[in-house]
Amino acid sequence: GRLIRKDASVNAAAAADDDGEDKISVYDNNYDIHLQQPYDLDDKVDFLKEAELSPGKRIRPHIFKHELLQNFSFHLFAKRPVEPIDDMASFRRSLARRICLAALQIRLNVGGRSDDPAFTFVEFNQLDSAREGCAVCSLDMTAEPNRWYEAVTTSISEIRKLGLHGVTPGEMERYASALLTDAEQLAAQGDMISHSDQLAYLMETVANGHTFMSPEQSYAVTEQALSTLTLEEVDAAAAELCSHITGLKDGEATSTGVVVAVACTPKSASDPASEVDDDRLCAAIREACAMDVEPVEDVVVPQTLVTDEELAKATEEHPPKWEEGRFSDGTPNTPADRITRPFTLRRLGNGIRVGIAQNTAESQRGHLRLVAPGGRDAEKRLGFKSGALAVGARAMQEGGSFGRFSREQVELFAVDHLIMVEINCNEEALTMDFVFPTTNVGNSGYGDAKQLGITGTESVLQIVREILVEFNWEEDALNRSKQSYRTAHESLGKSLEGKSTEMIMEAVASGDERFLSIDVDTVNAVTLDDAKNAVMSQLMPSDIELSLSGDFVVNDVLDMILQYLGTVPADANSEYKVEGKDTTSNNFSGVPALQLPGKHLDLELEDSDPRAVAYVAGAAPNAWGFLADGSTVAQRVSDADKRASDYDKQRRAHPLFANAALSLVSEIANRRLFSTVRERKQLTYDANFSLTGFERMNGGWFLVTVTASKEKAQAALEACKETLEAMQTSN
Repeated sequence: GRLIRKDASVNAAAAADDDGEDKISVYDNNYDIHLQQPYDLDDKVDFLKEAELSPGKRIRPHIFKHELLQNFSFHLFAKRPVEPIDDMASFRRSLARRICLAALQIRLNVGGRSDDPAFTFVEFNQLDSAREGCAVCSLDMTAEPNRWYEAVTTSISEIRKLGLHGVTPGEMERYASALLTDAEQLAAQGDMISHSDQLAYLMETVANGHTFMSPEQSYAVTEQALSTLTLEEVDAAAAELCSHITGLKDGEATSTGVVVAVACTPKSASDPASEVDDDRLCAAIREACAMDVEPVEDVVVPQTLVTDEELAKATEEHPPKWEEGRFSDGTPNTPADRITRPFTLRRLGNGIRVGIAQNTAESQRGHLRLVAPGGRDAEKRLGFKSGALAVGARAMQEGGSFGRFSREQVELFAVDHLIMVEINCNEEALTMDFVFPTTNVGNSGYGDAKQLGITGTESVLQIVREILVEFNWEEDALNRSKQSYRTAHESLGKSLEGKSTEMIMEAVASGDERFLSIDVDTVNAVTLDDAKNAVMSQLMPSDIELSLSGDFVVNDVLDMILQYLGTVPADANSEYKVEGKDTTSNNFSGVPALQLPGKHLDLELEDSDPRAVAYVAGAAPNAWGFLADGSTVAQRVSDADKRASDYDKQRRAHPLFANAALSLVSEIANRRLFSTVRERKQLTYDANFSLTGFERMNGGWFLVTVTASKEKAQAALEACKETLEAMQTSN
C-alpha cells in the first residue's frame, strides 16, 4: 500500500486508487507507528521485554551498565503520530504544546536548583522526527548513582503534575510572550538565515507534512493564534503531552503506544542505593505514578529589578559621569563625550572600563561580557584557598538571589526577558557572558492592547548591577557547585583524553594547581566564606571591564550604562580587598618554566574500545607574543634578522604582529600534520595543533593531539615530532 498525507484528500484516504492499490491515512487507527508489524524487508529483531506496572499498564524497561559510566542517566520516551501543521487549528495546538514544554522545563530547572536537587540535569521535550517517522516525546535525566530512585520519582511526578493540573495563568502569559518574541526576532533575522539552514528547515517541514512558512509569515500567524489562545486549550495540550505518564497510574485511561524506559548506570556499585535492575526501575516509576500531586502556585515575577526610586537615590548619592578612556601602552586617550568607530571606549567615574559597538549581523540580539582579570592566578597570588574562585564562580551561576528577590524570581525574570547567563572562571579571569534581546520583552497583551516591558538591554544591565551590589550568597548554590566539580574530576579519571591531557599539563606546569583540574578534596575544603571572599574581591569597579556588542543604538545603551552602572559606588566590594597583597589586576605571573630535558609519559586505561591518543607539548608565547621569561616574539624575530629594514622593524612593532604570526604558525602546523601524518603516512584520521593562548599571563604551551590505533600510536607520535622539527628548519 501507499502512505499519503491527509491534505491530499480526506475521502481518498479510505478509498481505492484507480489502479486498485489501497491507501492508508496517517490518522487510521491501524497505522503502525511503532513498526511492530512484520514487513518484508525486516531483519530479525528482538524487542525489549515488557513489564506490567499494574493491570493493563505496560512499559519496556532496559538497563545498560558500563564500567566507564560515572553517573546514572534515565531516558523515558513514547512515540506518537506526527500531526501535520497545515491549518490554524493545528498551529494553535502546536503553540499550546510549546507553552507546556517551556513551563515544564522551567519547573524542572527550578527544581534542579533547589536546596538539595535529586538530579543534575533534566529535560522534557517532544519533537517531530522525519527520520523516526513519528513525534518522539522524551524525558532525559542524569543524577548521582546513589540518588537515582529519588530522581526518577521526582521528575516523573513533575510531568504528572503538568498533565493533571496544566499551567498557571502566569506561566501561560509568560511563555506565550516568549514565543511571540522568539518569532519576532526570527522574522527580523529572516533575510540573514543561511541557505543551508533554510534548506534543512524546508526539508524537515515537508518531510513531516507541515506547511512551510517564511519567518515573517510565521510571526504574523503566531501573533494571530496567541491573541485568542485560551488557558483551557493549553491545559488540554498538557494532558495530551503527558498522557503516556499519567496513563500509567492504576485507574487512569491508558494511552496508546509503547512507553520505553532506558537507564544507564555504572557497572559496579559500592553503595547498595546505587543498584538498579528492571524490577527496581519499574518500582520507582510505579511509585511516581501513584503519588498525589498538587498544582503549582504562581511565582510573582518582578517587572524590574531596580525601581525608579532606587535609581534616583543611587544617582543622588553617587552621581555618575563619563571619563575618557586611558591606556598604558601609548594609545591616545579616547574622548568621553563622543562616539567613535568601530568601538567606543570610555571609563565610568567609578573606574569601570566600557567598550561598546553596534553590530547588526544578528538582528535584535546583543552580547555583554563582564571580565574581572584574576581567575585562578589570583587564588595563588592573593592567598585564597585553592579552587575558591572557580568553585565560587560556579556557585554564583547556580545561585541568583538579589537583595529582596528570591532565586526563583530572578531566574523567571531572566526567562521572561530571554536572557542567557554564563559565569566562568579560567586561569586568568572571571568572566560573565550575557546574551539578550535588544527589543522590549516581558510584554503583555497583543495588537493595540499590547503593554511593553523594558528592553532586554536594560534588563541585563539591571542584573549586572545587582550582581555587583546586592548578590546573595547561598549555601545550597555552593553545594551544587561542589557537586558539579566533583563529578567533573571523577569523570576525568576515566576519560582517555581527559586523563592524558591532565598528565601532560601536570608535567609542563610542574604541578602548578592553576592549570590543573580541581580534585575532590580541594573542592570539599572550600567554604561559602572562602568562595564569597574570593569572587567578590575580583568585582571591585576599578578592576572590571565591560564589553557590549549588538543591534542597538549606541547612545541609548551608553545612557543606560551610565544610569545603572555609573551609580555603583567606586568603593563597592572594597571590604573584600586582600590587605598586604598586590591586587593590581594586571600583575600576573608567568607560566612555570619548562623543565629540561623533556619527558616521555605513558598512560593506560581500561576501555571497551581499544584506542590510543598521543600528545606533543612544549613552551609557546601567549596570545600577544610574550614568553614566560618576559621576552617577546618580535624581539626574538628581530634578534635573528640582523638585516631587517625599517619597514620590517615597524611592522614587527605592531601590537598584533605576534598574534597574526602565531595564527599563521597554527594554520601551517595543522596543514603539515594533516599532509604528513594522515595523507602520506596514513597513521591517523585526526592530528591537531593548538596554543593555550593566554591573554594576561606571560607564556603558554602548544599541544599537538593525535588519535590512532594502539598499534600505530607510537609511529604517529614520532611523525608529529618529525613534522614540528621540520618546521624549525624550513623557510
